[in-house]
Amino acid sequence: MNKLILMKRLMPVFFFLLAFPITGIASGTSVELMNAGNDIQDKESLRRGAHFYVNHCAVCHSARFMRYERIAHDLEIPEQEVMTNLVRFGASKITDTITASITAEMGKKIYGVAPPDLTLEANYRGADWVYTYLMGFYKDEKSPTGYNNRVMPNVAMPWVLASRQDSMSEEDFAQEMRDLTNFMVYMAEPIKPFRERIGKYILGFLLILLIPTWLLKREYWKDIH
Repeated sequence: MNKLILMKRLMPVFFFLLAFPITGIASGTSVELMNAGNDIQDKESLRRGAHFYVNHCAVCHSARFMRYERIAHDLEIPEQEVMTNLVRFGASKITDTITASITAEMGKKIYGVAPPDLTLEANYRGADWVYTYLMGFYKDEKSPTGYNNRVMPNVAMPWVLASRQDSMSEEDFAQEMRDLTNFMVYMAEPIKPFRERIGKYILGFLLILLIPTWLLKREYWKDIH
């Protein structure tokens, strides 16, 4: 009886997964996602991505959970350089967070929807989704902005990087988008690079510990058999 009740309770979940495949839920689109090829251990890439974000994305998109001080520490950028080259749009202290140059109300008035905060976007969407979205803009005369997006059709965001994309080689632009995606992945979980680095040492320690543990187990069990 208990098994029957459990099956009845799980049945709606089963049909939900059939109706909405997991890949569709994660990506929000049927477009095949590109491989971002990001590496959050690559600090050069993260530094380039940080500069790109504050100079292009932060015009409209805040990152209210990311402080400049944390960027300086994690990416090994001198605080003076951060204050000179990264701090933007009303921020004045190294402990300030990344703020947008426009308010949410202004963004809603201009674009019809307030530009979202992007601190956790890469965790929510996934690195491949972010990269594919950035690479997915194309010219569309029917769109109010003149551009549309393959991943998110009829997106309200104007393609502010259009002139940059047109003036660069495809490889160079793709690398910039990878750097930006890499930074957004780091920004969504700043502790992740450290966790990945220390994880290797922990696994190594456990493997070494396995040898004396196995020998001890064999010593204890030899008398039992």
